[in-house]
Amino acid sequence: MAQIIDGKKISQEIKDELKEKVAAYKEKGYEITLAVIQVGNNPASTVYVGNKKKACEYVGIRSLAYELDENITEQELLDLINELNDRDDVNGILVQLPLPKHISEKKVIETINPKKDVDGFHPMNVGALSIGDEGFISCTPYGIIELLKRSDIDIKGKECVVVGRSNIVGKPISMLLIRENGTVTVTHSATRDLKEVTKRADILVAAIGKPRFINADYVKEGVVVIDVGINRDENNKLCGDVDFESVEPLASAITPVPGGVGPMTIAMLMTNCVEAAEKYMIK
Repeated sequence: MAQIIDGKKISQEIKDELKEKVAAYKEKGYEITLAVIQVGNNPASTVYVGNKKKACEYVGIRSLAYELDENITEQELLDLINELNDRDDVNGILVQLPLPKHISEKKVIETINPKKDVDGFHPMNVGALSIGDEGFISCTPYGIIELLKRSDIDIKGKECVVVGRSNIVGKPISMLLIRENGTVTVTHSATRDLKEVTKRADILVAAIGKPRFINADYVKEGVVVIDVGINRDENNKLCGDVDFESVEPLASAITPVPGGVGPMTIAMLMTNCVEAAEKYMIK
C-alpha cells in the first residue's frame, strides 16, 4: 500500500511555522508585505490570486492587491513594478500569469527586482539555482523538495526521472534534485523509449500537462511518484498527469491530485516572502 503524500497537511504545517515567525517579527516592528498584481479577470487567475490573499491573511503577511484592466499598456505595468521595486515596505512582488497578449511576460519578469522576485522566475534567480548560489526558487519545485523531505524520502543517490522540461517546473526541479544529490534524467517530447527511461526511476516527477498520461506501464515497483499535473478529464473531473488508480498499487509513495503538490506552491510562496524580508529588511 503506497504512502499517500498529503500536501494539504504538509503545507498547513509550513504555514503554521511561518505564522509564528511572522507574529514574532511583528512584535519587533517588522511587517512583511507581498504585492500581487493581476491584469484582466481570467477566472483561473482570480482563483489563484484569491488563494494567495487567503494564505497571506492566515500567515500574517500584509498583501497589496493591484487589479488592473486588461487593456493597461505594458509601460504602465512596468512603471507600477518599478514603483514597487523602490518601496522599502514591499518585500515581494508577484505578477499573476498569464498576461494579455500585448504585454511581454519576459519583460515583466525581468523588471521585477530579483530581491523581490518571490516567484523565482527572474533570470538572476534561475541562474543562481543552476550554479548552486542563493536565490529565490520557483514555488512548485521548491514545494516538491519539501514534500519529499518532510515525508522522509531520501533523494541522495536515487535515480530521479523528470517528465517535462518547462521553465516553471521541469528544469528547476531537475536542478534541485541534483542539488540534493539525486542522479537526474530529464525527459520530454523527443525522448526515445520513454517507458524504459521512466521505469528506471526511484523518484518520478510528472509535469507534462497530459491527463493520466503516466500509467502502470511507465513505473517500476517501489517508485516514489510526484504528480505535478492539474488537468480536467473527459468528465470535467480534476486529475493529474498520473493515472493514480493504476500507479498507486506499484508505488511506495505518491501524491494525489488534488491535495498533493498544489497546496505546496502557495506555502512556498509564503516561505519566499518571509525569506525576502529576512534577507533584505529584517536587521
